[in-house]
Amino acid sequence: MRFSERIGKKKPLTEIRKEGLSKELVNSLWTIYLEFTLASKSVEKVYQDYTEKSRFFRSLWIHFFKRPIDNLGMNYGEVSYYDANTVVRKWYYEAEWYEKLDFIEFCINYDDNKYSEAYNGFLKKELSAYRYIDGQISEINSKEEIVEIENAITQNDTYRSVKAHLKTALRHFSDLKNPDFRNSVKESISAVESMCKIILNDDKTTLGQALKLIEKEHQIPKALQAAFSSLYGYTSNEGGIRHALLEENIKIDSEEARFMLVTCSAFINYLKSKI
Repeated sequence: MRFSERIGKKKPLTEIRKEGLSKELVNSLWTIYLEFTLASKSVEKVYQDYTEKSRFFRSLWIHFFKRPIDNLGMNYGEVSYYDANTVVRKWYYEAEWYEKLDFIEFCINYDDNKYSEAYNGFLKKELSAYRYIDGQISEINSKEEIVEIENAITQNDTYRSVKAHLKTALRHFSDLKNPDFRNSVKESISAVESMCKIILNDDKTTLGQALKLIEKEHQIPKALQAAFSSLYGYTSNEGGIRHALLEENIKIDSEEARFMLVTCSAFINYLKSKI
């Protein structure tokens, strides 16, 4: 906490920001882009058609902005870095907050997550509700939630179907423009069901049957057994969320979708630890 905040002259950040980005965060993300994403690109041409920096701007133009390549300024066969970045900066500071996060997501993915910790550090510091996880920026509020989801997704190929469902759930949940909370919940549940089928080596078992067998075969505390039963009741085809999902008038909001994504991820991690 700063001196001005300690003496009550300036109000400290206390609430997680879900809509929009603070001015400070916008500036910090731009600085990370300049000092990590952009500065890391070489301007030396070594056995390549273009320098690393030119390749980055070309990719940005073609795949992110989707602008015609002939309006990207070139100089002696290379991108004019200063001119290109001037255009990017103008766009960035005029863009909507979710478009700014689209840009940051593109930059992180371009470098194969190399600088995700730097970006996430400022997102956390400025109490943003968003973090970069496994290829996309998602609305996640705590470190514990992030850890559970990351651990569940980063499984080996044995759990390929589980990973696929969780990634789809995360993608539906994280779409800043058109989130699909209903299908996110469906995919989270399906991930648990896939995990149970893998444990029992039975593709035909239902989630309810699988949970009962797993409870018998592994030493699971009674409290967790009750939680498992509640999860089944919540996700069952009749009277549970799956049944309700068939009714379009039933609203599935972000809080419910996040709860299911985090809970199912934690459940999967727990089950994996027992086998």
